Amino acid sequence: MTDWSEHLYAIVDAEISKDPLALAERALRSGCARLQLRAKSLDDNAFLALATALRTRCARASVPFVVNDRPDIAALAEADGLHLGQNDMPIAEARKIVGSIDIGLSTHGIRQAIEASRSGADRVAFGPIFPTSSKRNPDPVVGLDELERICRTISHPVVAIGGIDPERAVAALDRGASEVAVISSLERFLK
Repeated sequence: MTDWSEHLYAIVDAEISKDPLALAERALRSGCARLQLRAKSLDDNAFLALATALRTRCARASVPFVVNDRPDIAALAEADGLHLGQNDMPIAEARKIVGSIDIGLSTHGIRQAIEASRSGADRVAFGPIFPTSSKRNPDPVVGLDELERICRTISHPVVAIGGIDPERAVAALDRGASEVAVISSLERFLK
Protein backbone atom coordinates (compact mmCIF):
# COMPACT_ATOMS: atom_id res chain seq x y z
CA MET A 1 0.00 0.00 0.00
CA THR A 2 1.24 3.49 -0.86
CA ASP A 3 2.06 5.91 1.96
CA TRP A 4 -0.45 8.69 1.35
CA SER A 5 0.58 10.82 4.35
CA GLU A 6 2.06 13.64 2.22
CA HIS A 7 -0.68 13.78 -0.40
CA LEU A 8 -4.01 12.64 1.05
CA TYR A 9 -6.48 15.43 1.75
CA ALA A 10 -9.02 13.41 3.73
CA ILE A 11 -12.56 14.81 3.69
CA VAL A 12 -14.87 13.45 6.35
CA ASP A 13 -18.44 14.07 5.26
CA ALA A 14 -20.93 13.86 8.12
CA GLU A 15 -23.71 12.99 5.65
CA ILE A 16 -21.83 10.04 4.14
CA SER A 17 -20.04 8.61 7.18
CA LYS A 18 -22.04 6.81 9.86
CA ASP A 19 -19.31 7.64 12.40
CA PRO A 20 -17.31 10.72 11.32
CA LEU A 21 -15.10 10.68 14.44
CA ALA A 22 -14.06 7.06 13.91
CA LEU A 23 -13.37 7.66 10.21
CA ALA A 24 -11.29 10.74 11.04
CA GLU A 25 -9.31 8.83 13.63
CA ARG A 26 -8.57 6.10 11.08
CA ALA A 27 -7.44 8.71 8.54
CA LEU A 28 -5.17 10.33 11.12
CA ARG A 29 -3.65 6.97 12.14
CA SER A 30 -3.16 5.94 8.51
CA GLY A 31 -1.54 9.23 7.59
CA CYS A 32 -3.02 12.20 5.77
CA ALA A 33 -1.70 15.61 4.81
CA ARG A 34 -4.81 17.40 6.11
CA LEU A 35 -8.30 16.55 7.25
CA GLN A 36 -11.46 18.47 6.35
CA LEU A 37 -14.90 18.30 7.94
CA ARG A 38 -17.79 18.66 5.53
CA ALA A 39 -21.18 18.84 7.25
CA LYS A 40 -23.70 20.55 5.02
CA SER A 41 -26.81 19.35 6.87
CA LEU A 42 -25.74 19.47 10.53
CA ASP A 43 -27.21 22.18 12.69
CA ASP A 44 -24.77 24.77 14.02
CA ASN A 45 -24.39 23.21 17.50
CA ALA A 46 -23.70 19.72 16.15
CA PHE A 47 -21.33 21.08 13.49
CA LEU A 48 -19.36 23.08 16.07
CA ALA A 49 -19.19 20.15 18.49
CA LEU A 50 -17.92 17.79 15.79
CA ALA A 51 -15.46 20.40 14.47
CA THR A 52 -14.07 20.99 17.96
CA ALA A 53 -13.64 17.25 18.55
CA LEU A 54 -11.89 16.78 15.21
CA ARG A 55 -9.68 19.82 15.77
CA THR A 56 -8.42 18.28 19.01
CA ARG A 57 -7.65 14.97 17.32
CA CYS A 58 -5.92 16.67 14.39
CA ALA A 59 -3.79 18.79 16.72
CA ARG A 60 -2.69 15.64 18.57
CA ALA A 61 -1.68 14.09 15.23
CA SER A 62 -0.03 17.32 13.94
CA VAL A 63 -2.37 17.32 10.93
CA PRO A 64 -3.98 20.57 9.76
CA PHE A 65 -7.76 20.66 10.34
CA VAL A 66 -9.99 22.35 7.75
CA VAL A 67 -13.67 23.31 7.95
CA ASN A 68 -15.77 23.29 4.78
CA ASP A 69 -17.93 26.28 3.84
CA ARG A 70 -18.31 27.85 7.29
CA PRO A 71 -15.90 30.62 8.34
CA ASP A 72 -17.78 31.07 11.63
CA ILE A 73 -17.37 27.40 12.61
CA ALA A 74 -13.73 27.45 11.46
CA ALA A 75 -13.01 30.45 13.70
CA LEU A 76 -14.85 29.07 16.73
CA ALA A 77 -13.22 25.63 16.42
CA GLU A 78 -9.80 27.26 15.88
CA ALA A 79 -9.36 25.36 12.62
CA ASP A 80 -6.11 25.56 10.68
CA GLY A 81 -7.95 26.10 7.42
CA LEU A 82 -11.20 26.91 5.67
CA HIS A 83 -12.41 25.58 2.34
CA LEU A 84 -14.87 27.58 0.26
CA GLY A 85 -16.91 26.80 -2.82
CA GLN A 86 -17.67 29.06 -5.76
CA ASN A 87 -21.01 30.12 -4.25
CA ASP A 88 -19.70 30.69 -0.73
CA MET A 89 -18.52 33.90 0.87
CA PRO A 90 -15.68 35.67 -1.01
CA ILE A 91 -12.19 35.03 0.35
CA ALA A 92 -11.70 38.68 1.37
CA GLU A 93 -14.86 38.58 3.51
CA ALA A 94 -13.98 35.18 4.98
CA ARG A 95 -10.55 36.53 6.00
CA LYS A 96 -12.34 39.09 8.21
CA ILE A 97 -13.72 36.17 10.20
CA VAL A 98 -10.90 33.61 10.12
CA GLY A 99 -7.80 35.80 9.86
CA SER A 100 -4.69 34.43 8.24
CA ILE A 101 -5.49 30.70 8.28
CA ASP A 102 -5.13 28.71 5.07
CA ILE A 103 -8.09 29.17 2.71
CA GLY A 104 -8.78 26.84 -0.19
CA LEU A 105 -11.24 27.47 -2.99
CA SER A 106 -13.00 24.97 -5.26
CA THR A 107 -12.59 25.64 -8.96
CA HIS A 108 -13.89 23.93 -12.08
CA GLY A 109 -12.01 25.58 -14.94
CA ILE A 110 -8.88 27.51 -15.85
CA ARG A 111 -10.46 30.95 -15.34
CA GLN A 112 -11.78 30.08 -11.90
CA ALA A 113 -8.40 28.62 -10.89
CA ILE A 114 -6.53 31.75 -12.02
CA GLU A 115 -9.07 33.97 -10.25
CA ALA A 116 -8.77 31.90 -7.06
CA SER A 117 -5.02 32.34 -7.20
CA ARG A 118 -5.38 36.11 -7.66
CA SER A 119 -8.09 36.54 -5.02
CA GLY A 120 -6.01 35.28 -2.12
CA ALA A 121 -6.65 31.54 -2.01
CA ASP A 122 -3.79 29.64 -0.41
CA ARG A 123 -4.62 26.45 -2.28
CA VAL A 124 -6.83 25.71 -5.25
CA ALA A 125 -9.03 22.64 -5.40
CA PHE A 126 -9.67 21.64 -8.99
CA GLY A 127 -12.19 19.19 -10.37
CA PRO A 128 -14.01 17.03 -10.69
CA ILE A 129 -11.10 15.25 -12.32
CA PHE A 130 -13.19 12.07 -12.72
CA PRO A 131 -16.93 11.35 -12.38
CA THR A 132 -17.97 11.70 -8.74
CA SER A 133 -20.80 10.37 -6.61
CA SER A 134 -20.30 12.54 -3.52
CA LYS A 135 -22.10 15.59 -4.93
CA ARG A 136 -25.76 15.81 -5.85
CA ASN A 137 -25.19 18.03 -8.90
CA PRO A 138 -21.50 17.77 -9.83
CA ASP A 139 -19.82 20.12 -12.25
CA PRO A 140 -18.68 18.64 -15.58
CA VAL A 141 -15.61 16.40 -15.43
CA VAL A 142 -12.43 18.33 -16.29
CA GLY A 143 -9.97 15.43 -16.64
CA LEU A 144 -6.27 14.90 -16.15
CA ASP A 145 -5.07 17.04 -19.06
CA GLU A 146 -6.85 20.09 -17.67
CA LEU A 147 -5.46 19.32 -14.20
CA GLU A 148 -1.94 19.31 -15.61
CA ARG A 149 -2.61 22.60 -17.40
CA ILE A 150 -3.80 24.22 -14.14
CA CYS A 151 -0.78 22.91 -12.22
CA ARG A 152 1.53 24.47 -14.82
CA THR A 153 -0.40 27.77 -14.92
CA ILE A 154 -0.73 28.77 -11.27
CA SER A 155 1.89 28.81 -8.53
CA HIS A 156 -0.44 27.81 -5.68
CA PRO A 157 -0.79 24.20 -4.52
CA VAL A 158 -3.46 22.42 -6.55
CA VAL A 159 -5.66 19.80 -4.90
CA ALA A 160 -7.24 17.31 -7.31
CA ILE A 161 -10.79 16.38 -6.37
CA GLY A 162 -13.61 14.34 -7.82
CA GLY A 163 -13.78 10.59 -8.28
CA ILE A 164 -10.35 10.02 -6.76
CA ASP A 165 -9.51 6.45 -5.76
CA PRO A 166 -6.02 5.05 -5.07
CA GLU A 167 -5.30 4.26 -8.73
CA ARG A 168 -6.57 7.60 -10.00
CA ALA A 169 -4.72 9.43 -7.23
CA VAL A 170 -1.40 8.32 -8.64
CA ALA A 171 -2.35 9.70 -12.06
CA ALA A 172 -3.45 13.04 -10.55
CA LEU A 173 -0.22 13.38 -8.57
CA ASP A 174 1.81 12.50 -11.68
CA ARG A 175 0.08 15.40 -13.47
CA GLY A 176 1.22 17.90 -10.83
CA ALA A 177 -1.40 17.92 -8.07
CA SER A 178 0.14 18.52 -4.65
CA GLU A 179 -2.66 16.63 -2.89
CA VAL A 180 -5.68 14.50 -3.72
CA ALA A 181 -8.96 15.19 -1.93
CA VAL A 182 -10.98 12.10 -1.18
CA ILE A 183 -14.50 11.75 0.18
CA SER A 184 -16.47 8.66 -0.86
CA SER A 185 -13.48 6.34 -1.39
CA LEU A 186 -11.55 7.50 1.69
CA GLU A 187 -11.65 4.06 3.33
CA ARG A 188 -9.72 2.62 0.38
CA PHE A 189 -6.74 4.85 1.29
CA LEU A 190 -6.65 3.84 4.95
CA LYS A 191 -4.57 1.08 6.52
